[in-house]
Amino acid sequence: MARNLTQSATPFDWRTVMLASAIIIISMGLRQCFGLFQTPMTESIGVSAASFGFAMALQNLIWGSIQPVIGAMADRFGPRVVILGCTLLYVLGLVLMGTAQSGFVALDVGTGLLTGLGVAGTGFGVLLGAVARAAPPERRTQVVGIVSAAGTLGILVFAPLGQNLIDTMGYQYALLAYAAIALVMVVFTIMLRGGRAVATRGAVPPAHEIESLSATLRAAAGHRGFVAMTIAFFACGFQLMFITTHLPRYIGLCGMSADVGAESLALIGVCNAIGSYASGYLGRYFLDRHMLAATYLFRTTCIAIYLAVPVTPTTTLIFAAAMGFTWLGVNAFVSSLIARMFGLRHFNTLFGVVFFSHQFGAFAGSWMGGIVLDMTGAYTLAWLTLIAIGLMAATLQWQMDDRPYHATRLAAA
Repeated sequence: MARNLTQSATPFDWRTVMLASAIIIISMGLRQCFGLFQTPMTESIGVSAASFGFAMALQNLIWGSIQPVIGAMADRFGPRVVILGCTLLYVLGLVLMGTAQSGFVALDVGTGLLTGLGVAGTGFGVLLGAVARAAPPERRTQVVGIVSAAGTLGILVFAPLGQNLIDTMGYQYALLAYAAIALVMVVFTIMLRGGRAVATRGAVPPAHEIESLSATLRAAAGHRGFVAMTIAFFACGFQLMFITTHLPRYIGLCGMSADVGAESLALIGVCNAIGSYASGYLGRYFLDRHMLAATYLFRTTCIAIYLAVPVTPTTTLIFAAAMGFTWLGVNAFVSSLIARMFGLRHFNTLFGVVFFSHQFGAFAGSWMGGIVLDMTGAYTLAWLTLIAIGLMAATLQWQMDDRPYHATRLAAA
């Protein structure tokens, strides 16, 4: 499982790493708190669990389907203009969530369409490409792990802040406060380097990087390892978005207070910071595909144990901590594998393709949870589905072919 390490004289671009981390903290931190608004929006404007779940599912589907396009724009024009435009869409979506009295406008347009487009340009799909180019190849997994660790740090502040505002002033004011926080991303984006993002430094030598985008996409479609990784990433989105959307409601059905839900989300953030950094560090010494498979297996085992033991505040917080430890660390391994197989010239586009699978899984997991609850009155069947899909992903990921594209062509010849 170990990998060989080679040293590079290429320095870190710490400015890009720190600014990307700041943007990720806000973008992902706010989005991961949306589950807090399901119950108050249901009580205020009468939306069902399935309607809320569908809006979150739609957000993930739009985010994933537009990500390859957003990634291609960032590859061509640089990240800054893309992040600025998507930040404004993100803010508008939050404002609609907090002001619209129609469930369709507040959820499907605000939560689903606009925040989906906003997160696509302010989340991992664009920023990890900038970060991957800011680090030498032998440290790339570690640096991407640092930014992924930042992905849930915002939840430490935004989850308790949002719950407090909901309790004292109502969910509308909480969402407007979130919109004001999202505007801060504009400041960090202006400071970000905005040059055209065409870099050839990477795990694949420049001579083997594919020049045209269309040829790159055809090569990716024909690379069995890339396809296996893409399918396995579906399970990641399926599991995590179900938990983000439905864990607060599940906790309430088990007789616990809403504060436990907010504490669980915050704990996920703390443990993600530790786990993502640890994942990036371990990625320097172990094969990325094996680390991905181990992550999927560990996460699925935690879900099975949580179902088997009595659901209490203590077991719930332990479960949240374990899930948080594996939350976003997968991004470091996926990013490293893409760079290894195809280089960095079209990194954002290829990450967008893989991420579409993740978001389609998130769409399915989020919506499925709401449907199961409305039809059966419980989440048991949904949890069992998470376990089955997780085992499939771990098996598929362990066996993937992670050789660079040119090596697979030579082997085939």
